[in-house]
Amino acid sequence: MQSRIARKIAGEIVLSENPGKVMKKWREIFGIKQSELAEKMNVSSSVICDYENSRRKSPGVDFVRRYIKAMMEIDKLRGEAIVNKFSSYEKKHDAIIDIREFLEPIDAYTIKKILDCAILVDNDLKKKKILGYTVIDSLKAIMEMSTDEFMEIYGLSTQRALVFTKVHFGRSPMIAIKVTKPKPPVVIFHGVKPESVDKLGIKIAKSENISLLVSRIADEKTLVNNLRKLRL
Repeated sequence: MQSRIARKIAGEIVLSENPGKVMKKWREIFGIKQSELAEKMNVSSSVICDYENSRRKSPGVDFVRRYIKAMMEIDKLRGEAIVNKFSSYEKKHDAIIDIREFLEPIDAYTIKKILDCAILVDNDLKKKKILGYTVIDSLKAIMEMSTDEFMEIYGLSTQRALVFTKVHFGRSPMIAIKVTKPKPPVVIFHGVKPESVDKLGIKIAKSENISLLVSRIADEKTLVNNLRKLRL
């Protein structure tokens, strides 16, 4: 599994027009500080910082290899938390319709536009960056998922948009989010009219600093296809 993750990370870095952003994204997914990674690589923190912020030319193959290897070694010392998370991520629950990670952070407002969303709770939507999305069958999630299985919807990063389909009023998904940690920055409902969304769900979104949107796209297939058009 380690080698598969390493190849995935390397591929994303190589394919990206901004490799530094991708490197930073993965370092943050692994929950590693720049100083900790720099020490493991035997370089200064400023070197890591410069590459991640594109102040140096694109990193060479050797540096990328060392960067990834250092993250893997740190994760191993922590009990392979991210490797194990990636393993469960690949064996997704039936309630998860689609789940993707972006190559680079995407403005949350971009997702709002591509899904033709009405904003119910803003909570600084335009300032939020999203690292991925998950489309969830809300009925299956509420009826079939355990608490541990519900955490699978966050994929490799909690900085994502959770898109719930087959929503009637939106109370149940928001209560499930309320009683679990972490919290997503953006939640999008599909299948319900904006004026029909439960007031408690809106209240929870406000109190938890969640941007709550409702997609006006007609069908689920189009919704998923539109999301897949985003640069992954």
